Amino acid sequence: MKNVLIVGGGFAGVWSAASAAKLRQERGLVEEELRVTVISAGDDLVIRPRLYEADPDRMRVPLDRVLGPIGVRRVAGTVTDIDTGARMVTAIRRDGTTSKLGYDRLVLASGSQVVRPGLPGAEHLFDIDTLAGAATLDAHLRRLPERAAEPGQFTAVVVGAGFTGLEIATELVARLKDLAPTDQVRVVLVERQDAIGPELGEGPRPAIQKALAELDVEVRLGVSVEEVAPDKVRLSDGTAVPAATVVWTAGMTASPLTSFIPGDKDRLGRLDVDEYLRVRGLRDVYAAGDTAAAVSPAEGRVVMQSCQHALPQGRFAGHNAAADLLGEELVRFETAPYSTCLSLGPAGAVVTSGWDRDVQMTGHAAKELKHAINEQWIYPPVDDPAELLNQAGPKAEVAGAQAS
Repeated sequence: MKNVLIVGGGFAGVWSAASAAKLRQERGLVEEELRVTVISAGDDLVIRPRLYEADPDRMRVPLDRVLGPIGVRRVAGTVTDIDTGARMVTAIRRDGTTSKLGYDRLVLASGSQVVRPGLPGAEHLFDIDTLAGAATLDAHLRRLPERAAEPGQFTAVVVGAGFTGLEIATELVARLKDLAPTDQVRVVLVERQDAIGPELGEGPRPAIQKALAELDVEVRLGVSVEEVAPDKVRLSDGTAVPAATVVWTAGMTASPLTSFIPGDKDRLGRLDVDEYLRVRGLRDVYAAGDTAAAVSPAEGRVVMQSCQHALPQGRFAGHNAAADLLGEELVRFETAPYSTCLSLGPAGAVVTSGWDRDVQMTGHAAKELKHAINEQWIYPPVDDPAELLNQAGPKAEVAGAQAS
């Protein structure tokens, strides 16, 4: 029996498994000949791009209803060690027992995580990095009306004006207005750099600024947070903002599991991979999604940590891991041209194309596209093995892979 082991149950992990299973089916092999296993701590594929929305507990899909019908084995456990020399992954199962899972080919698709700061009062920060974090924030917001009236009761400070910060800041305007009179709602966006959306470039900035002004989101540029308390935030310019809610979105890094994999890593901790998404220097290990510093050959750039790139990377990595074991030719990674679709809450959205981020669409037309991406295109088929395998494989064309 040959074994493909995939670490991670996110977008890259799910599509790695589906693509490996598709190749197995195409070659007429049974599960006992080529086993495909996914190990993940949770039971669900979390729809992470939607965690800025209200009711985040809805944003998940049961993994067993996706992977089970295509014959992918799932192990529920938290990975604690990867030994690439022994080809062995160690995990702690939910009952506290330790399991060791061997592999012939490994796909590391364990994602990324927000960088939590070490500043005073950091324990009072919220985030939307995980389902648990987003649910905690959602519950906190819903309890705000029950609190005694105080300055900043319905004020939210969002730290970081990047993609995630902009989406949650603009969405919080509507979420807070559902809980309190408009004149009591205040959203403050804090960015240490001197521009909004620094990584998004100048193209969409006017549309973003217009939306922030329309929603009355206050913007503080060139400052950072120095201290957080339950009822206020102190900024680096010496000002204090009364606020019951502080959301941290500044900085992402690859999963700490990359530390177990020998080889070069970039500043985000992502593994250096070749054109087949194989970790350089390791014949048996592939990486996909936010753990891989993959280069888009058409654009000559390292792709972003995003759902947009996790899906195609998973398709290529899973296929190549299985093809490698079967002695077949590997397929070079490629992806659709880079684009973005940024939600701006009640003010709509903005769609850009290319690394120059030329604006293609704004306002409510762009918001309709964002809804289609978030609510349809990025969801894998459930209880439908034929359609899931149809969308798998390195050459699969799925509309949702072109924007996120």
